[in-house]
Amino acid sequence: MAKLRLFLTQHQVDMKIISGRQNIRYLTGFSGNAATLLVSKNEAYLITDYRYYERAREETQNIKVELRDRDAETLGRCIARCFPSFESVAFEAAHYSVEQWHAISADLPYKHLKSASGWVESLREVKDEQEVSFIQRAAQIADESLEEVLSLVKEGVEERELALELDYKMRRKGSEGVSFDTILLFAERSALPHGSPSARRLKHGDFILIDFGAVVNGYRSDMTRTYVYGKPTDKQKSIFNTVQQAQRRALEHVKQGINCEDLNRLAHQVLADSPFAKYAGEGLGHSLGLDLHEQPFLKPNTSYHLKSGNVITIEPGIYIPNFGGVRLEEDIVVTEQGYQCLTNAPQTFEL
Repeated sequence: MAKLRLFLTQHQVDMKIISGRQNIRYLTGFSGNAATLLVSKNEAYLITDYRYYERAREETQNIKVELRDRDAETLGRCIARCFPSFESVAFEAAHYSVEQWHAISADLPYKHLKSASGWVESLREVKDEQEVSFIQRAAQIADESLEEVLSLVKEGVEERELALELDYKMRRKGSEGVSFDTILLFAERSALPHGSPSARRLKHGDFILIDFGAVVNGYRSDMTRTYVYGKPTDKQKSIFNTVQQAQRRALEHVKQGINCEDLNRLAHQVLADSPFAKYAGEGLGHSLGLDLHEQPFLKPNTSYHLKSGNVITIEPGIYIPNFGGVRLEEDIVVTEQGYQCLTNAPQTFEL
C-alpha cells in the first residue's frame, strides 16, 4: 500500500480506484469479490455489499470497510461519498467495460479522471518470501496428487475420469480449488495446447499430457508433465527429448538480469533446430501468483529483465496435429545467481 501511494505522488493523483479482484486481495487481504478499493495518500476504503461486509472486516486491517446498498446507491455515488473533494483520480481501465465505466463516472464529481492500469500489477511482479512459500506449497500439493493419480492410469480410463481424480486429490490435500481447469489429454488430443478432458479412453502407445495446478491462500502453481502409456516410439522419444533439451537450455541461463526475450530465444533455438520446428509453441512461459498468468511473459518482443523474486514457468512444447504433443513445465523462483525449482515431480516419460 505504501508503494502504491508513491505512484499517487509521482503521477500527481489524489486517489486510485481499484477494481481488479486480485489487486484488491494483494493490497488488503480481502479474498471475496464484488468490491472496489479506494486508496488516497492517507486513507483507504473498501466498498462492498451485505454479502461480503463482515468477511471484509475480518480479512482486512487499517482499511475502512464501506457498506453499499446496491439497490439504493450507485457505485459512483458511493465513491463520491467516501472521497467528495478530490481533483484528480485514477482508475483501472483494464478492469471495466466501457458501459460500466460510463455508468460509474457519470456520478463522480472529480475534475480529472485518468486511466492508469498496471500500477498494482507491477508491484506484484516480485514475490516476497511468504508469497513464494504459498506457491511452493501449492506445487507440493500438485506433486503429491500427480503421484497418486499416475497409479490409476490403465488402459480404458477416460481423460475426464483421471482429471476429476486429480482435482479431487488436490482438494483433499488442502488446495482451495484448481489453479485453472485441468488439462488432461490422450493420444493426438495432446496436441491441443489448452484442450479440455473428454470421454476419450486411453490405449497403449498413447501420449498423456497433464497440465494442472493447486491453490494455497490464493496463490497458484502450474505444472505440466507428458508421458507415453507403454513403450514410446522413436518419434515420440525424439519429441520428448527435444522439449526436455529446450527446457534445460533455458534453465541453464535463468538468473537475475537476463532478458525474457533472450531466454525465450535460447530455448526456441533448440526447437527450431529440430525436425519439429514448425510445430513448436511460440512462448516459453509466464509469471504466476494470485493470477495464473501475470507479468512478465517469456516470449518474443518482451523486454523485461528478470528480477530476484520473480516466479515464472518454463514450459516449451511441440504440438503436432493428428499425432500428439509434448509439453514440460516447471515453476521456478528467480534468484541472484540462478533459480530454485518449486515443482518436483519426476519427468518420467514411459509409464
